[in-house]
Amino acid sequence: MKIGLTLSGGAVHGVAHLGALKALEELAVPIHAISGVSSGAIAGAFYAAGYAPEEIFSIVAQVKIWRLARLAFSKRGLFILDKLAQEFQKYLGNHTFETLRVPLIIGTTDLRQGTSIYFSSGDLIRPLLASNTVPLLCPPYEYQDYLLVDGGLTNNLPIECLQDITDFTIAVHVNPMNPQAPLRTFRSILERTTHLAINNNVEPRLKLCDLLIEPPRLKYYSLTDLKNARLMFDAGYEQTLKFADKLLQLKE
Repeated sequence: MKIGLTLSGGAVHGVAHLGALKALEELAVPIHAISGVSSGAIAGAFYAAGYAPEEIFSIVAQVKIWRLARLAFSKRGLFILDKLAQEFQKYLGNHTFETLRVPLIIGTTDLRQGTSIYFSSGDLIRPLLASNTVPLLCPPYEYQDYLLVDGGLTNNLPIECLQDITDFTIAVHVNPMNPQAPLRTFRSILERTTHLAINNNVEPRLKLCDLLIEPPRLKYYSLTDLKNARLMFDAGYEQTLKFADKLLQLKE
């Protein structure tokens, strides 16, 4: 049985993907293909390149990878991602999609057509940057005649692209919503608005998942809460282990 793994976007919540990957490794569940957007694409790319989940977490924590946007007021956005590109080059510069140990698909959004664009061959870093280009905050990323931004804008759980190449799909979704969260600040209202918009395109895709892993504890953390990154990692790890019996059956 070929098992596919799709990793949603979710900013700092994306470290929960690393916890899930660690649990899957401990259970020796073979992953035959990975798809991801935004922070899910980062986790998937580093893992597919051969980095262990704990190693990826150390890199993320050390360089504060989600704070590498540089303020640069322009007509098209407030931040540019040149420093993030440098970090990707440092750790992934020797790789293309073809050299990864696990096939990877990165989801992006083409602003011109309003459609999801997937990359699975050739240059790795540019699609990875495009998938982490936040609309309005960052200038759209021009690549292969597309005007690209975060893949989560149109599809934050890119599971469709795995269906023809795998037999069983595991989805790790790191954006559970907390209805009781107070909405008193600009940031909290912005995050809730983002959640509503993104979860709207996730909902119809949930029925395509054979197994959904959604750590409920993540709803108590902000999307930018770096200080609790380890707790988010642990949440992904522990939630995945709750499905150990079903995951072990897949191997059989």
